[in-house]
Amino acid sequence: MIKYIFTLLSVFILSNSYSQQINLLKSNVNNTYEIKGEIIGLQDTSVMLAYYFGGKQYATDTAFSENGKFVFKGDETLAKDLEKIFPTELNNAKLNQSKYSFLMNEEAGIYDDLIITKIEGGYVIILNAACKDNDHKILSKLLLNKYDMNLDESRSLIAIQGPRSVQILNNIIKGVENLNFMTGNWFTYKEQKIFITRSGYTGEDGFEISIENHLVEDFTKEILEKGAKLIGLGARDTLRLEAGLCLYGHELDINKTPIEANLKWAISKQRIENSDFIASDVIKNQIIEGVKKIRVGIKPEGRIIAREKTKIFNEDDLLVGEVTSGTFGPSVNGPVAMGYIKKEFSKKNTKVFLEVRGKKHPANICGLPFYKKSYVKGVNK
Repeated sequence: MIKYIFTLLSVFILSNSYSQQINLLKSNVNNTYEIKGEIIGLQDTSVMLAYYFGGKQYATDTAFSENGKFVFKGDETLAKDLEKIFPTELNNAKLNQSKYSFLMNEEAGIYDDLIITKIEGGYVIILNAACKDNDHKILSKLLLNKYDMNLDESRSLIAIQGPRSVQILNNIIKGVENLNFMTGNWFTYKEQKIFITRSGYTGEDGFEISIENHLVEDFTKEILEKGAKLIGLGARDTLRLEAGLCLYGHELDINKTPIEANLKWAISKQRIENSDFIASDVIKNQIIEGVKKIRVGIKPEGRIIAREKTKIFNEDDLLVGEVTSGTFGPSVNGPVAMGYIKKEFSKKNTKVFLEVRGKKHPANICGLPFYKKSYVKGVNK
């Protein structure tokens, strides 16, 4: 069993081939606030702006204190404008909380899937590198230049994944063990601010570190010295497939919708009822009326591996779908695959046949994930 996984998504400063990009939005409009403060003797750390109501404390913002000085900045209109684009509840997002979402066209086709994190004064949007230029163009058009939007290529993203990731990373950056799944915070490395989220793309516990390009090499060496090991994209792809996670360009693209991709969980019931985001009418109709095709898990019988584009047939030898990703899953000791199939053949345990090298091999439709995810949902404090 894999004890730790270290994925280096961007190593060389001269390369712009990041697996993900960071898009930082800050408000240009007047409906903002700015609160400056100083606490003499306070070390470099995160500080919180909060209020009490009904005997409970509610955090509204966080800032990073440098030499005791800090600034809280915020904007209430930005979240509302972003909610007109994304089918995700952002207005109630907590500071440093991350949410999974989609950038869609009017037909609910997916331009990109991404992670949106609320930070001090705005949001960071983690994009797929292959989609970054088109995403930036679309968002700029939709937001009508009301906000400062910076496609930040001065940072890289490093991911350390696996059960030992918290132990290894905490030897370098103290306090990361206090992060919950899909939350982040600012930390200091060599007197520079880095943003770390407890998240990943493997189905395992892990962290993603947004760090200045010039610090990547040193940070990577330290992680390796503490016991992590480098892996390639092939190993990462195997893990994400076992975890049932979609890959853009395979399970997701402009010809597939979130409902067809079986990702309804990423859209809240309230957003669906309000129907106030791009393609909300299409999404709502697909939920009510159903879809013609849907993403499913596929478990081949025997040891045959069905790769992308493999055709799926039913027991009457009719073409009913196509595989989008397939590999050998070491955690389940057998081949696994995902694909899209006609809705009427999508029930678990439905017998299908996969055409590999001209020969049809039996398989069964199954639930996802293939391997139980090991995310840390909460931290005992």
